Amino acid sequence: MNTLHHYDPDDPYPESDGLPMAENTEQYDWLVKIKENLEILFANQADVFIAGDLFWYPVPDRKLTPPLAPDVMVAFGRPKGKRGSYKQWEENGIAPQVTFEILSPSNSTWEMQAKKDFYDQYGVQEYYVYDPERNRLEVWIRETDHLKKVSHIHGWVSPLLGIRFKLERKTLHLFYPSGKPFLNSVESHQHAEAMEQRAEAMKQRAEVAEQNAEKERQEKEIALQEKAAALVEIEQLRALLAEKSI
Repeated sequence: MNTLHHYDPDDPYPESDGLPMAENTEQYDWLVKIKENLEILFANQADVFIAGDLFWYPVPDRKLTPPLAPDVMVAFGRPKGKRGSYKQWEENGIAPQVTFEILSPSNSTWEMQAKKDFYDQYGVQEYYVYDPERNRLEVWIRETDHLKKVSHIHGWVSPLLGIRFKLERKTLHLFYPSGKPFLNSVESHQHAEAMEQRAEAMKQRAEVAEQNAEKERQEKEIALQEKAAALVEIEQLRALLAEKSI
């Protein structure tokens, strides 16, 4: 998406440019999918801040550096919480270490180069670019002082996030460190429903098994009672026969 902006002296640190988060549904779906799954992954770590389409101001002087809004950013060492923008000088000088960009048809080569230069200059450690239309993934990792493009990304695992990327013939798949796949909201809902149905089916099977066990226990108890009654009847009969033989 187009997130390079001009300087407005009347509003040096705007929180919005009035443009939509994404230019098409596929770009938006990818943005939300990555952002929300990363939120889930780091839900129990209070010092990992994750945002989508949030202006990042690396230095106080916007005249020198216009802001950029990564599709998704991850900042380790910064607390979760609401922000209108990410002003790096108010974040202990910590730059987002990981950024994602999802390409749209309007993204020009010049724009993407400018974004890469921005991330390179201001300390991003891992930079991911995915083009869903062409199903192409680029991975950039900081080596010494600069971002370097990774040439072999088959089965790539993010050093900082621990997530795995799998680029197949038709699309990109991402996986949690546990191996669980990244799911969108609909897939998560369907998965939750399937798990709930499975749990209900298991509960019903357990109840049936318990009922069968109880029925079997009762049948055994009845059988034992009948056996005991038969033994009493046999003893009584033997006693009667013994009396008659005297």
